Amino acid sequence: MSIRDPYGALRRLVHALLLIMAASAAPAAAKDVHILAFGDSLTAGYGLPPGQGFAPQLEDMLRRNGVRAFVTNAGVSGNTAAQGRARLKWTLDGLKAKPDLAIVALGANDMLRGLPPRQTRADLDAIVTELKRRDIPVLIAGMLAAPNLGSRYMAEYNRIFPDLAREHGAELYPFFLAGVAGNPALALPDRVHPNFQGIKRMVSGITPTVLRALGK
Repeated sequence: MSIRDPYGALRRLVHALLLIMAASAAPAAAKDVHILAFGDSLTAGYGLPPGQGFAPQLEDMLRRNGVRAFVTNAGVSGNTAAQGRARLKWTLDGLKAKPDLAIVALGANDMLRGLPPRQTRADLDAIVTELKRRDIPVLIAGMLAAPNLGSRYMAEYNRIFPDLAREHGAELYPFFLAGVAGNPALALPDRVHPNFQGIKRMVSGITPTVLRALGK
């Protein structure tokens, strides 16, 4: 120890400890969060200009909530659950990074075509099973059958989504078109697909469930 500065070594030690404490207290850099929006026209942004569909609006909403999100649009207009099932593996294999969450939003076209609910259930079950096999958390965006299909069809179809969520331990957003379906002000001229404001309503509705699925 120096006679001129007997406390020099102690001061250097305290200074080093302070630097370590400051570094540990500094906020960690935000982690990129990758989300796969795997669905049909409702996620594809049917009829909307680039940047106004579900994926870009969800990405923007999450970033405004402090999540540095990247949402991949894997929606194909017109897809049934069976068609989604057929393309799932090559879709996943083509991604640059494994998703931190997959939003499965399929089954609407099955209902509109009156396909047997048991077939839709089997295809969605296979999709969720494959995602789980790859250790990708799942959020199921549910759908409700139109009343004109009859009470028996409605009962069988509407059970698909909560049943699969429970069986697979997945997050569930019960009705993807909540607050949008049946409101012409939120639809394109075809009165089926949501317009920009309709997608905005869908995104604001599902975002809390997405944040919960991400553990945020």
